[in-house]
Amino acid sequence: MSRSAHPAGPRHADVLPEGHYTAPPTDLNALDPRVWARTVDRNADGVVTVGGMDVQTLAEEFGTPGYFLDEADFRARCRAWREAFGADADVFYAGKAFLCRAVVRWLNEEGLNLDVCSGGELATALAAGMPAERIALHGNNKSEAEIRRAVEAGVGRIVLDSFQEIVRVAHIAERLGKRQRVQIRVTVGVEAHTHEFIATAHEDQKFGIPLAGGLAAEAVRRALKLDGLELIGVHSHIGSQIFDTSGFEVAAHRVVGLLKEVRDEHGVELPEIDLGGGLGIAYTSEDDPREPHEIAKALRDIVHRECESAGLAVPRLSVEPGRAIAGPTAFTLYEVGTVKELPGLRTYVSVDGGMSDNIRTALYDAEYSVALVSRTSTAEPMLSRVVGKHCESGDIVVRDAFLPADLAPGDLIAVPATGAYCRSMASNYNHALRPPVVAVADGRAREIVRRETEEDLLRLDVG
Repeated sequence: MSRSAHPAGPRHADVLPEGHYTAPPTDLNALDPRVWARTVDRNADGVVTVGGMDVQTLAEEFGTPGYFLDEADFRARCRAWREAFGADADVFYAGKAFLCRAVVRWLNEEGLNLDVCSGGELATALAAGMPAERIALHGNNKSEAEIRRAVEAGVGRIVLDSFQEIVRVAHIAERLGKRQRVQIRVTVGVEAHTHEFIATAHEDQKFGIPLAGGLAAEAVRRALKLDGLELIGVHSHIGSQIFDTSGFEVAAHRVVGLLKEVRDEHGVELPEIDLGGGLGIAYTSEDDPREPHEIAKALRDIVHRECESAGLAVPRLSVEPGRAIAGPTAFTLYEVGTVKELPGLRTYVSVDGGMSDNIRTALYDAEYSVALVSRTSTAEPMLSRVVGKHCESGDIVVRDAFLPADLAPGDLIAVPATGAYCRSMASNYNHALRPPVVAVADGRAREIVRRETEEDLLRLDVG
């Protein structure tokens, strides 16, 4: 159950509700492989390593806080998704999870397509050499400049999100002498079992055109009449951090129902269907995400079954994993600054980052794990709350966790599964400098997004 929000932000003085957390782990030094990146381990001295480098060395070279990304894990997850869906389907990495030029190059090399939802993401994709025909442009309010650039570049698809956008894209394409491949995003009335703020398929929200009331059918009707558009299919996205495919089954049933209506009315069988992304990852040991091959089989079976029932040829399937690829591949490394015990409640552990590098706890009540990584400890577990250094009582990184009772200033702790959305949503709140993203592989580390400097902040301040 989600906590109620205080008008000024998340409540910060509430004690843990009964049953909210389990007993302390039997071994505080253990690293659950479901939560941590694949090459993460502890060396003989008890220091955590990733990609063959220990966190103390990484902290000395790149500073803290910092996002440290397991490049081999990222690439392996790309391949797992590509292989699970095969050559007769398309896997689009959702760039909003985390995007930079190095990531675009990895995606290109591993055979994935790329989904972007802004002009900046599109610029990054093109600058890094992603072939335009393997790019999809999303967004509920694309500007004319963004649409024009996408059409000029020759992106493989634009996902239409409103009646106005159908006309807008068509007119821009016609003026440029092009016929743009498009999909229509439909809202199917399925609400994934997730946080209210990240459930996106119920009708009362900003994305897509509802199936209800025949609106999606009308959108198809209009798109088919416009010379500037080549309607190739429909798109659906039902939410985020989803652990089962039951919602996709209902969504596919309704989307295929729309395809049948289109066939019956227009004599056209649209060749593609995109079921979006939103598959969850393990943020804690209690999370149990499904593997790509399981997801692929389930979605294929659903679409095949629905199309057979409707008498339709099976369209080409697309999916859009973002978090499921990037999320588990990185952790955020912090240095402990203060340790403040509140007798009878918990111990507050303050680190040198916070909500400026991970807003998700404050925004979504997201849950994370945390571990002492610069050494091992045999001390008793203490109930802890990891908080940041910002002037905000809701500045919480890990709401409830167990850390060793001998934790001290100067220790390094790490929060796993921060590869998705944390850097993408990072801010300069309190004029904090956004951390670097450091890719580690085969005993070598390099910044793929450098740490911001005070000069960066002042360069934008033209006053």
